[in-house]
Amino acid sequence: MKNMTYQGTDRAPHRSLFYAMGYLPEDLEKPLIGIVNSHNEIIPGHFHLDKVVQAVKLGVSAAGGTPMEFPSIGICDGIAMNHEGMKYPLSSRELIADSIEAVTRGHQFDGLVLVGNCDKIVPGMMMAAARLNIPAVYVSGGPMLTGNNKGKTIDLIRGVFEAVGAYAEGKIDKQEMDDIEMNSCPTCGSCAGMFTANTMNCLAEALGIGLPGNGTIPAPYGQRLQLARKAGHKIMELHKENIRPRDMMTLGAFKNAIALDMAIGGSSNTVLHLMAIAHEAKVDLNLGEFDKISKRVPNVAKLSPAGFHSITDLHNAGGISAVLNQLIKAGLVYPDEITATGKTLGENVKNAQVWDASVIRPMEEAYSKEGGIAILSGNLAPDCGVVKQSGVEPEMMVHKGPAKVFESEEDAYKAIMDKTIKAGDVVVIRYEGPRGGPGMREMLSPTAAIVGRGLEKSVALITDGRFSGGTRGPCIGHVSPEASEGGPIAIIQEGDIIEIDIPNRVLRVDLSQEEIENRLKNWKKPPSKAEKGTYLYRYSKLVTSANTGAVFKF
Repeated sequence: MKNMTYQGTDRAPHRSLFYAMGYLPEDLEKPLIGIVNSHNEIIPGHFHLDKVVQAVKLGVSAAGGTPMEFPSIGICDGIAMNHEGMKYPLSSRELIADSIEAVTRGHQFDGLVLVGNCDKIVPGMMMAAARLNIPAVYVSGGPMLTGNNKGKTIDLIRGVFEAVGAYAEGKIDKQEMDDIEMNSCPTCGSCAGMFTANTMNCLAEALGIGLPGNGTIPAPYGQRLQLARKAGHKIMELHKENIRPRDMMTLGAFKNAIALDMAIGGSSNTVLHLMAIAHEAKVDLNLGEFDKISKRVPNVAKLSPAGFHSITDLHNAGGISAVLNQLIKAGLVYPDEITATGKTLGENVKNAQVWDASVIRPMEEAYSKEGGIAILSGNLAPDCGVVKQSGVEPEMMVHKGPAKVFESEEDAYKAIMDKTIKAGDVVVIRYEGPRGGPGMREMLSPTAAIVGRGLEKSVALITDGRFSGGTRGPCIGHVSPEASEGGPIAIIQEGDIIEIDIPNRVLRVDLSQEEIENRLKNWKKPPSKAEKGTYLYRYSKLVTSANTGAVFKF
């Protein structure tokens, strides 16, 4: 099938511009495949993507297409963490989707291979694919390998982030702190645990837009480049058969992704991202599906930060295909959904086996009968609150304590490091939601500091912001409505008793409804934290609440 955009005498000027770049006339006779490359020299997950993209292009060329590379931006959540820069990663998701739409529509590509890796880049690319709905395959750069400190496996979270709190508590000295800093991230790739980037890369396999192995093949392995070349071949097959993202991203596929998410104990950020991708795919995905599926899908893998296994361990144990095959046999996913291989999900994974049952447990020996994420509600979170329950210690599944209220992440982090926070407290961080932040910052630094200080079994944290996939402990985010929209979290006062009951899905404050309403009558919305004229200011005016996926309203 030829791209008729560049055919005919009236398109001679268009072709002339391509010849200026060295393309041949016969190149324009072939399908034109856009290769979206988020390579940069800022993010370790993206530093090596130039090599991955070269492999994709070889695959496209070998299969009879003409690859044409163009860039996408990317922000490293780890580097942006705990300062003003963290307002930008989530908001960049929309920029990424919009920019891919602009370049793709402007140049009328016949198909796309989207090459990304990290937290907001992955969902941004999938949102673009769903919106554009031309044949597309997503390829990740793969996870980094784990580090080592004194014979102990470490990563960014269970290494250097938690070491900051441990050092402040006097548990380690400066030399050990320096050693952990130097060894937590030993290779390129997305950070080595089941954090947001790796969770989304794994869920791409269940959604169908990522090939088997996409989520777990380590970045330094030759298999990663082989996967990229296969993606180049597959995009040409999808183009020939006219299989498009919305053919793959059906309601059944999203339910499959949620089931996988629950089974592997994925990041709580997936609630935001799957809702946003479904919005672009025009799929009516209800927030209630997450909790409904969580209650019937057991948590069979416990990776860092909830456990001590890495993504490489998961890969060696059989990978996502092995997990999906278990879920299919248990009747917990839909096996007949079409995927980017041109085959169904069931066909993709039918021969997959679990090679290490200590990493991927049998269903009957699951870590818990329920999945990794729970959706809470109550008078403090009328719309929703989200917790990664697979990362919560048993003694903190139910907790009641006095509120310690902070108007920003910085103030809360200072109090934790100053040892103002004591056992039993509930840290409340507000005005950090999609609008109030703006940008809904991740709270990895305060949550890691709580763990580093040894308080994860006695201190809870709630926020209208969100958490890194690396967060563990009783940390509840996405509280909606957010404070800047007049949600009840806005009127919590120091010492109010907060009740958390994860098994019963309750998040409430011990106040009467009359008292809550009286306080809200006296509440005044604060001015925007964003400067007028900036992207963040425009973002704050367009973005919706966390329970909708923080998508733009139109």
